[in-house]
Amino acid sequence: MTFFYTLLATLLYLLALPVLWYLSTKSKYSHSIPARFFLKDTPPFQKDGLWFHACSLGEVRSLKPFIEALHAFPLRMSVITQTGYKEALGYENVEVRYLPFEIFLPFWMKRQRVLVVLEAELWPLLFCVAKAKGMKTILLNARISDKSYASYRRFSLFYRWIFQHVDVVFAQSETDKERLHTLGARDVRVTGNIKTLQTYCVTKQYPKKEMKRIIVLASTHEKEEALVLNAIELKENDQLIVAPRHPERFGLVDALLHSYAYDKGLMYARLGELSALDADVVLCNTMGELMNLYAIADVVILGGSFVEGVGGHNPLEPAFFGVKLISGVHVFNQRVLYDWVDNIVTCSIEELSVVFKNVEALPPSAIVHQGDIAPILKEIG
Repeated sequence: MTFFYTLLATLLYLLALPVLWYLSTKSKYSHSIPARFFLKDTPPFQKDGLWFHACSLGEVRSLKPFIEALHAFPLRMSVITQTGYKEALGYENVEVRYLPFEIFLPFWMKRQRVLVVLEAELWPLLFCVAKAKGMKTILLNARISDKSYASYRRFSLFYRWIFQHVDVVFAQSETDKERLHTLGARDVRVTGNIKTLQTYCVTKQYPKKEMKRIIVLASTHEKEEALVLNAIELKENDQLIVAPRHPERFGLVDALLHSYAYDKGLMYARLGELSALDADVVLCNTMGELMNLYAIADVVILGGSFVEGVGGHNPLEPAFFGVKLISGVHVFNQRVLYDWVDNIVTCSIEELSVVFKNVEALPPSAIVHQGDIAPILKEIG
């Protein structure tokens, strides 16, 4: 199967070359695509390290306890996205690379002591080549959501082939363990979700005005800002900060909030402007500010959950700061994380008006479950 998969991947790569070249001209992919698909500035790792592979920003952050605990070892980290790459560069003494497309791995990859892959990054040749080069392979923080399980089962032969090359799987829950067993995973151990081990650092201390109730509408997607603004009624001492998920939407949301504030007779500003936090309505038009905003927030309305298809965002981040936390009901991608947050309120967009009106009666959110890092460190180190 390895031969046929490699042949198919090579054909797809050749067919996709014009699209890849075009996407590489876009700022969002200007570093990741040349590095992954054309090996630009992507030399192999040095040999005999501990290699972690994560997809994006959230996964890279979740590895912090492991990086700190294993700092005496030579550490490597590969990523997929530009935001993940930038975050990984923040770790000291860690070699960082974009993960090359699979067909390059047989000649790019040098032997490491251990390969640790996060969650659903089940790239077949990543595991196959790693085992062929004598590495121990670990799948960490593994989960299979309710929505994706049926799809996994339809391709069970494919996943059985992948799991032949995975030595140990650390699963988030007993349900995940059972599902992974049905897909061919062998040594599966339940250690909880490693994301609950994270501590979230503030990089900039924003002032919190006395008598102001700060409401952060976080990680919003298309249509969500309008839906939420129509559903909530701000009080005189409220300050609303809206942080869209994707920077390419900043312009559209800027226009929406400007109009909203004008109609309501409120002061509007963008976060980077002088005295922005004196305004009633603020657009967060800078990436990497959510932790700083959560730290001063009283209420967080978590986006990606009031429209279908997104699947929600990480509730652990705001819960770490003990905010009053409200979410929509469309959270299929984050269901396990939601189970480990206490006092989070989920509601439909139609119910949001009532929930928000009574938000002061809600208890603060909190992270109630901790993953078990000790057996994982023992297996890796």
